[in-house]
Amino acid sequence: MFRISRAARMAIAMLTAFIGAFVGLSGTPAHATSRIKDLANIEGVRQNQLIGYGLVVGLNGTGDTLNNIPFTKQSLQAMLERMGVNIRGSTIRTGNVAAVMVTGNLPAFGTQGTRMDVTVSALGDAKSLQGGTLLVTPLLGADGNVYAVGQGSLAIGGFSAEGAAASVTKGVPTVGRIANGAIIEREIEFALNRLPNVRLALRNGDFTTAKRIAAAVNDYLGTKTAEPVDPSTVQLSIPSEFKGNVVALLTEIEQLQVEPDLGAKIIIDERSGIIVMGRDVRVATVAVAQGNLTVTISESPQVSQPAPFSRGRTTVTPNTRVGVQEDGRKLAIVKDGISLQQLVDGLNGLGIGPRDLIGILQAIKASGAIQADIEVM
Repeated sequence: MFRISRAARMAIAMLTAFIGAFVGLSGTPAHATSRIKDLANIEGVRQNQLIGYGLVVGLNGTGDTLNNIPFTKQSLQAMLERMGVNIRGSTIRTGNVAAVMVTGNLPAFGTQGTRMDVTVSALGDAKSLQGGTLLVTPLLGADGNVYAVGQGSLAIGGFSAEGAAASVTKGVPTVGRIANGAIIEREIEFALNRLPNVRLALRNGDFTTAKRIAAAVNDYLGTKTAEPVDPSTVQLSIPSEFKGNVVALLTEIEQLQVEPDLGAKIIIDERSGIIVMGRDVRVATVAVAQGNLTVTISESPQVSQPAPFSRGRTTVTPNTRVGVQEDGRKLAIVKDGISLQQLVDGLNGLGIGPRDLIGILQAIKASGAIQADIEVM
């Protein structure tokens, strides 16, 4: 009788466990899971859009033409009058000023004194905002209140240059950006930690996905806390241990992995010929044939010259040849219940391009053989 040492028994146990884990992993199908953080937004935790009207100065003659853009001239006069300079009735011919619209997104829970990025876009006929400086511009929300004030030097992603007979433009020189160019002056009150319940807004509404998110949260917390309200909303009742500390609850559940489920859909961009199919697209048994009709017209006129020293005239006799060629292909059978990969392989086997593929997919949908929604952009 052989005796096995303790170290050998431990090594055998570890090896057996490793083999069992490997076999279990190899036999488990791989699913694409995503974090709840990537599938849903927290209702109320959102950005707010701001907009403002201002002036950009310091342009090297590429600003608005004041005689053509009256609002730029009026804004310049009003700004100078606030600075104690009266130019009413005077002729202004500067080309270094441009009227602009300033836009930005107030971040969620943005506090007073913090900064945010803004985008500056020309409003008049300015050729370029390169080298310009935005003057103090209040940024208003949808309620008309000022939430931030923007000012600073612009960074332009393009340029424009021209000569007497040619010009070149790269990018859009009439749009610029100011990193941290606005200071938040007003906060939006939102007491997240005092909410009795929180709602998760799914980015892609689906009944199955909403149910899976609620089940994952309930399994993790060990109590029925989450409930799907509709395909786009999952409501969370704050447990007693997280009362007054909703942030801790959201931190725990937003990392949970959930497999999203979406309906079968085909997206078609007819202008560019782009086709995107979902993985769950299925097709019933159908026969597909595709052919091209080519018409060729060639002109080879013949010239008839008169004899030398005769009174005849040179004439041109038209000679036209018309040819018709039909490139017909055999019927291809698309079997019932095939997968997306098999469908793509079968349609590619017909040797057709994206434009013809769009027509075939629409024809299959019209026949009722394709189980998917087709959305034409």
